[in-house]
Amino acid sequence: MSKAMRFIADQLIPWQKTSGRHDLPWQQKYDPYAVWLSEVMLQQTQVGTVIPYFQRFISKFPDIGSLAQASIDDVLASWSGLGYYSRARNLHRTARMIVHEFHGIFPQSREALQQLPGIGRSTAAAIAVFAFGQRDAILDGNVKRIFARFFGIDRYSGQSETLTKMWRLAEESLPQHGNPDELKVYTQALMDLGATVCVRNRPLCGQCPLRTRCVAYIQDRVALLPVSKPRNKLPEKETVFMIYRHENKLLLEKRPDEGIWGGLWCFPEVELNQSTLKLKKKSRSFALPQLRHTFTHFRLLIRPCLQDVVANNEASAAFVWKSPEDALMLGIPVPVKKIIQQYFVS
Repeated sequence: MSKAMRFIADQLIPWQKTSGRHDLPWQQKYDPYAVWLSEVMLQQTQVGTVIPYFQRFISKFPDIGSLAQASIDDVLASWSGLGYYSRARNLHRTARMIVHEFHGIFPQSREALQQLPGIGRSTAAAIAVFAFGQRDAILDGNVKRIFARFFGIDRYSGQSETLTKMWRLAEESLPQHGNPDELKVYTQALMDLGATVCVRNRPLCGQCPLRTRCVAYIQDRVALLPVSKPRNKLPEKETVFMIYRHENKLLLEKRPDEGIWGGLWCFPEVELNQSTLKLKKKSRSFALPQLRHTFTHFRLLIRPCLQDVVANNEASAAFVWKSPEDALMLGIPVPVKKIIQQYFVS
């Protein structure tokens, strides 16, 4: 191990004890269920956003058994607004796998955890470290940013060669003879440093315990690292939300499990007058203001169209009529929630 690598652990462990975060709700007992839930929620989502969702979710589903027994609709409703809904579906699948295939006991090794739905290498390592005291290296977005600056890595981390190099550095930078508690402190220190000091924009280098050996800081290249992913202009797609209203209730359609908003309740995106619902128009339809929603790979232009109707029969299994207030309690995408709150809830 080089001096630079030893330096990272030597500086971060005491720094975390005095300057890191110690009051996050999942830190209290390092229960495997709470650690797993928090790590999945923290994928691509900031801590400040995750905390209230985590607290509500674990209040409703306090253990792996209750989550496994819940319906996917209940899970998605509790996840609604947090985004990246495949995480919630994988969470539900994993809970059922652990209950039925592992007798309710979490696998303890990073390799075994990594085989479960929705758990990649870094997430598996974090669970193994915090819940089971294993010796493993994490490499989430925060850690990639720290290492890119500290080691002066001037290539995009998504490139295979660069990613391999970063994993090697992450493993070699682990405390050499750390006990499980020390490894937890070190791992949490990396997360805390990336989230509070070595942030993407306007990092607080003056407060960083690594600055005296940080290549980016020494060479005045902090603003240039890490190298961003080459950007292509996001394509834009369009859709129409058909908002059918019957006796102050709104029609929602359950989306297929695969694809965007999989398994969530949404306004239909096609006219349904000729469908088995046999809707009869009461008045002319009119457009509501359009809105845009950005996904990772494209932007979606949504054109909402409101139509008052008379429904001649009950909705099928794929459709439900809900009051605006009840609709907000379902698992619904953010744009649907915005429309209901803005136009249908007083």
